[in-house]
Formats: sequence, structure tokens, C-alpha cells
Amino acid sequence: MINLGKKIFYTLWLVMVILFLLLYLKNPEIATPEYIEYFIKSYGDEMLMVYIGLTFLRGLFLIPSTPFVVGGAMIFPEQLFMVLTISMTGIMFSATTLYYFSDILGFSTYLEKKHSISIHNWKYRLRSPNAIFYVLGWSFFPLVPTDLICYVAGIVKMPYKYLFIGVFVGELTLVIIYVYFGANL
Repeated sequence: MINLGKKIFYTLWLVMVILFLLLYLKNPEIATPEYIEYFIKSYGDEMLMVYIGLTFLRGLFLIPSTPFVVGGAMIFPEQLFMVLTISMTGIMFSATTLYYFSDILGFSTYLEKKHSISIHNWKYRLRSPNAIFYVLGWSFFPLVPTDLICYVAGIVKMPYKYLFIGVFVGELTLVIIYVYFGANL
């Protein structure tokens, strides 16, 4: 029964990711801060709740946080600390979820079979005392998805506190920049 539940969950998640990808390929402007601002503002009085919901849900579908942070700063330019707090909370929720549920998706066995040398190298790196710096650097570099390092950290059983601190410090720096940049658009 557990395997059936896992298959159903995995299938639904994969279908959602594919649908979002197809929607994005058909209509790439949906991933721009301007479109996100337009979409959220269309909800009027519920704007804040929609923004919070989208910020938390985006990580489950491996959607980058950048357009949501910038869009939030554009929508709420007078409440930048609130945008920063919501964004960081959503990012840390996503990081934690991916870390703890990495094995549920079942990719760890597949990755260990197909990329055993790479997984071994990442296990060594992410279990070392310098692991926090790998995660921090990965999280700070805007061209690579932070969600990926969270997923790998969960697979290799990196100590959670190193992941949390590394993602928090790396992403906080970027989110502050994005919030300031977004408010000035």
C-alpha cells in the first residue's frame, strides 16, 4: 500500500511539474515578476494570502523564487521587510521539505545507480565540516537552483543544521538584493 501511495504521489507531482513546464513553454511571460505582480493583484483584498501561498507552493514544483521575490517587492513596495520575511520563510520551507522528502520521491536509488561516483563525491563534501560553505556558495549563486542542493543534501544525509544555515545565509543575501531591486522597478 505504501508503494502505491508513493507512486500516486510521484505521478501527481510529476504531472504538475510537466503541466507547469508546458504552460511556461507556451507562455514564458508567466515566470516574469511583472506577470506575477499582475496575477496576485488580480485577487484584490486577498493579495497577501495569494502571495504567501504561491511563495510556499513554488518550491514544491522546483520553480525558482527570484520572480516571486521581485514580484512581491513590486506589489508591496512599502512593506519590504514583510516581503523579505515571507520570501525567506517560503525558501526555508521549500529547503526543509526537499531535504526531508528526498527519499520519498525515490530518486536516491536511481541516482546512486546511475551516478554513483558523483553521489559518493557529494556525500564526502556534504558530510564534511566545510559542508555549510558548499551549500552557502550554491545558495548564493543565482544561476543554479538551490532546491537541487537541498534535495542532494537529503539524499546524502547531510546534517540538517548545515543545510539550514547555508541556505539561509546564502539566500538571505540574494533576497535582500532582489527585494531592493524589485522595489525600485
